[in-house]
Amino acid sequence: MVFDRFYDSSSEDGFYSTGSGGGGSTGGDSSLVQAAGNRLDYMMQYLDRKLLSVDVKDNELKQALPEFIGSGGGRGVFKLPIRAAVHPGRPPSLEFRPHPLRETQVGSFLRILKGTMDGGQLWAGSECGVRVWDMKDMYAAGMGEGNEEAEVPFYESVKTSPTLCLVVDDGNKAVWSGHKDGKIRCWKMFRSSDEIDVPFRECLSWQAHRGPVLSMVFSSYGDLWSGSEGGAIIVWPWEALEKAQLLTSEEKHMKSLIIERSYIDLKNQVTSNGISCSILAADVKYLLSDHSGAKVWSAGPLSSALWDAYTRELLKVFNIDGLAENLTVVQDLTPEEEAKMKFASYPKKDKLQSSISFFQRSRNAIMGAADAVLRVAAKGAFFEDNRRIEALIKTADETIWTGSANGVIIKWDPNGNRLQEFQYHPYAVRCFCTFGLRIWVGYVTGTLNVLDLDGNLLGEWIAHSSPVIDMAIGPGYIFTLANDGVTRGWSMSSPGPLDTILRSELSRKESHYTKLENFKILAGTWNVAEGRATQDSLISWLGSAVKDVDFVAVGLQEVEMGAGFLAMSAARETMQVGLEGSTAGQWWLDMIGKTLDEGSSFHRVGFRQLAGMLIGVWVRNNIRSNVGDVDLAAVPCGFGNAIGNKGGVGLRMRIYGRMICFVNCHFAAHLDAVNRRNADFDHVYKTMSFTRPSNLLNTSAAGVSSMVRLANAMGGVSVDELPLPELSEADMVVFLGDFNYRLDDISYDEARDFISQRSFDWLREKDQMHIEMKAGSVFQGMREAVITFPPTYKFERHQPGLAGYDSGEKRRIPAWCDRVLYRDSRTDSSDTCSLNCPVVSSVLQYEACMDVTDSDHKPVRCIFNVEVARVDEPKRRKLFGEIIKSNKKIRNILKEQSNVPDAIMSTNNIILQDDDKSILRITNKCGEDKALFRVICEGQCTIKDGKQASSHQPRGSFGFPRWLEVKPTSGIIEPNHIAEIVVHHQGYETLEEYVDGVSQNSWCEDVRDKEVMLVVEVRGSCTTEKKCHRVRVRHTQSLSDKSMPMEPKHDNLNQVHANVLHRADAKWLSGSRDVVDHIRDLHTP
Repeated sequence: MVFDRFYDSSSEDGFYSTGSGGGGSTGGDSSLVQAAGNRLDYMMQYLDRKLLSVDVKDNELKQALPEFIGSGGGRGVFKLPIRAAVHPGRPPSLEFRPHPLRETQVGSFLRILKGTMDGGQLWAGSECGVRVWDMKDMYAAGMGEGNEEAEVPFYESVKTSPTLCLVVDDGNKAVWSGHKDGKIRCWKMFRSSDEIDVPFRECLSWQAHRGPVLSMVFSSYGDLWSGSEGGAIIVWPWEALEKAQLLTSEEKHMKSLIIERSYIDLKNQVTSNGISCSILAADVKYLLSDHSGAKVWSAGPLSSALWDAYTRELLKVFNIDGLAENLTVVQDLTPEEEAKMKFASYPKKDKLQSSISFFQRSRNAIMGAADAVLRVAAKGAFFEDNRRIEALIKTADETIWTGSANGVIIKWDPNGNRLQEFQYHPYAVRCFCTFGLRIWVGYVTGTLNVLDLDGNLLGEWIAHSSPVIDMAIGPGYIFTLANDGVTRGWSMSSPGPLDTILRSELSRKESHYTKLENFKILAGTWNVAEGRATQDSLISWLGSAVKDVDFVAVGLQEVEMGAGFLAMSAARETMQVGLEGSTAGQWWLDMIGKTLDEGSSFHRVGFRQLAGMLIGVWVRNNIRSNVGDVDLAAVPCGFGNAIGNKGGVGLRMRIYGRMICFVNCHFAAHLDAVNRRNADFDHVYKTMSFTRPSNLLNTSAAGVSSMVRLANAMGGVSVDELPLPELSEADMVVFLGDFNYRLDDISYDEARDFISQRSFDWLREKDQMHIEMKAGSVFQGMREAVITFPPTYKFERHQPGLAGYDSGEKRRIPAWCDRVLYRDSRTDSSDTCSLNCPVVSSVLQYEACMDVTDSDHKPVRCIFNVEVARVDEPKRRKLFGEIIKSNKKIRNILKEQSNVPDAIMSTNNIILQDDDKSILRITNKCGEDKALFRVICEGQCTIKDGKQASSHQPRGSFGFPRWLEVKPTSGIIEPNHIAEIVVHHQGYETLEEYVDGVSQNSWCEDVRDKEVMLVVEVRGSCTTEKKCHRVRVRHTQSLSDKSMPMEPKHDNLNQVHANVLHRADAKWLSGSRDVVDHIRDLHTP
């Protein structure tokens, strides 16, 4: 049966099976009915598509004109782009956010991506706020209009200044964002039902810096650190953040004031101590917390620093080579620069303290001058610009990784010592992501590398067509965000066996999510010879043929010429200013727009002028929402490829998700200049590089195509191939213009005789362009409808009919100079439109307007019928989810990967005295798999009257209280091995209260009768599934306060005086739901 290939109910796919093994069904009659209904729907959709495509195809075959095809296509730089239902060169991906049209994203491009620890939400920072996705909807269809229908449903915040960084605080169910306006905002993860359908608002915000907030991180003690320009680092104590959050809505005005006055300025503290180093001058682009070492890493472009998270002291500064700087102490310096330095660093204007001595102010002033010099040196180090740090991350084995602009990846130990260096590509690393025993590396070219923790390459593929700018962890996926806004989910196990099954299933069910579109394009070319046309001429050329057309692409040549104009045009192109076109060009655009009823019927997509060449494209208003990503290009070919009297101008745009390019060319003149014309085409085709039009406001994505092209030129567009021209990456390319090819071996009189007899077959054999195309020397693999109209050059102006051919002294031989050619996705003329061959075109009309006499050339027009196959993204995403959930092989693989190694804990209760240490042991009982552990602090409470507190209050991002030290907080346990975690009471802490950056009060905190709930999470190497165990840690002052039995001390533990409760009831480590009730029932007086 014709449907069997699409609806195979084999045992390997349980999508239509019944009973408990069906995966997708709930059993019984309901699953049978549902499966039958789905199958019937798919069959009807398939029949509708086939019947429609047959009717359309038959109609096209009746109307399509015969074509001439040039040789040499399909290989080398003329190789067609790879298109398929599932890309063969990379693992199948979840199209979480399919390609949004750039024009719809102006001012709202996504720039940061973060996932919550439980995988329940994915947050993104944009140029106008933040948005959040509920991951239970990740296989669902969209909810908006137009392009938004294709992406997963999301919720968006109110408009804010551009978001530059995000930090997820899972402990307090909040997300903190840093913004370009210097503010930090706090957002709740969960909102009430009445806030769901409206843009959500922040619950807290304050002015953190005078400049942009470039980076943020929560330290191991729950304090929020933020970095800005000029080396500014501010610490916001958790106590102030917590206090502000506890205020009522009526006290909202006090929240920001409390936080703003609590800041601790680390740069000011360092410079006050007379220390000078490069890190104090560089922008703080990255902050990272090392919980195990209780340190914070800060990184600028060319250097990094280590800070003590407890004392907030600067420990070490080192450059990208790992060489530590001497922390120079400058003595006796002078005054005025202190105010300037404070102005740059402080979030609020501060009054100088009268108690500061003249010499102290003097020292700080010169430190400010040194700071300025260092900043200039840091920003002016162009020779080291390609080594600048672009990414920073900490992995499960407690090492730190940095990625540079030259592609070098460096592995560091927690103390800032350089361990290893790797380089798999010569282009810039843009971001890192790590989970389990893997690290993902995103590059500026869109390449994604997968490494193990030893730096070995496990896999690589082209994940995006633009730079990968951020990554985040989701439930079973690594999500990558590209510069163009596309967000894709890749299986954590990719590359692996899961990819093969998914690719096979998605390819087999291609028809389920294929959508066919059809439209017509009118392409017209005219060499206007510096003249201007009448309205009647434009109607004859364009207006009379535009009735059933959806797109109009017009190419003009010799709009304006002259030595002075050409020189000015070349200067503007060199400086990339004044590219909006000349007065004459604007006149033509306005006149064509009037002819097309621009505004009411058509919308001008874009235009580009290079000297005398002009290209413009219009689209009908009713399909305008499906058109975007407009890019422009110009390539001069005259006078050493510098002047635009000859060359090409191009416009590229995305139509129904497919890239279509229009290129208007004017090649070298004269009968014997065939090789120059071939060279002009070669130069235009190979060097045309598209850039974004200047009238779009968002500059952060500007020049993306050129940037990727530059990077590709360094190392290749793909792993195995050399870079290809940008035109070769399009799904369809239309060349139109005055190509200037003439007729060979024929006299003027012979040509006139054949024209008068309409013997075009014989004339075509003399056509230079067809001769060169047959030889594979020009327009390789391109198609042109067979010419059935007279040569369009050269005519006397205002002379009607064929009698108007040049009869002057030169008597130029008539020629078909003005042509329209194209290339679509077909490798063979018999190919039909599908996701493997997404654009199939045919020529319905190809003719010259011989009645137009305003120029020495006749205008030419060509009407294309274009069929486009595109992916119905919501249907594909739904099918993707159904395959994941129902396919037996996939379920078995996922089940195996989600196994968490069995592990046991040494205790679930620890009691500490002052300065005590205790050893907490985790045993990996699995004999084959490694176990990954992480220790977090779920919260702290106070024990009153010998009774257990009811709840534990968490600090920022599950931070530890300052009296408790836990080392290490994460690590890898080999099979049948034990990990030991030191839990240390650090003594009574001296707390300081900061007001406007100055310490005002200090006191010794009483931490007696404090209880902390530690949570030990154990995971497998490539799954987000985890098992949790809770450990109570309580501080008590003396032995007499302990009412619980103690585990005997071990002689082999050096300086460990902890009292660990004996665990006769030691259990296998289980999920948190299994142990929480047992732990809460423990009575610990």
